[in-house]
Amino acid sequence: MKIPRNVKRTALVLGLLTTAACSTTGGGLFGNGANGAGAGNGQIEETSLAYFQQTIGDTVLFAVNQTGLTPTASAILDQQAAWLIANPGVTILIEGHADERGTRDYNMALGSRRASAVRDYLVAKGVADSRISIISYGRERPLAICSDESCWSQNRRAVTIVTSGAPLS
Repeated sequence: MKIPRNVKRTALVLGLLTTAACSTTGGGLFGNGANGAGAGNGQIEETSLAYFQQTIGDTVLFAVNQTGLTPTASAILDQQAAWLIANPGVTILIEGHADERGTRDYNMALGSRRASAVRDYLVAKGVADSRISIISYGRERPLAICSDESCWSQNRRAVTIVTSGAPLS
């Protein structure tokens, strides 16, 4: 049985959060231990991977057959760009996705154009292109599975994955 990627990602993040939060040195994920900033108050450090994923968000959505960024998507990407600029050692992979409608080839190309639109936006905001990779999954990795707009709208997306260099605390 194939385990959906989002389930794997969630399990990985939960494992990292649990390990980091339970750390006895350095204050774990929720504080640096040195000056107490963020320690014990339940706040996530703004430079952490958890902050990027939970507060900023790693996903932007697209309209049907579109690659243009919505105002909501632009706002998320503005925050992503600021976080990436503040964390210059971080590299990312942008995944482009499409819903199940259309041919496989069309959706692969559409996913690629969506990922490219996100990359181009981040580069225009000052993130070095050398830190960004893209990949298209087309319709092959749906987030939601059903044959109606409630699922299709979730699958028309680009997801920014931090691949290396993210501070845990």
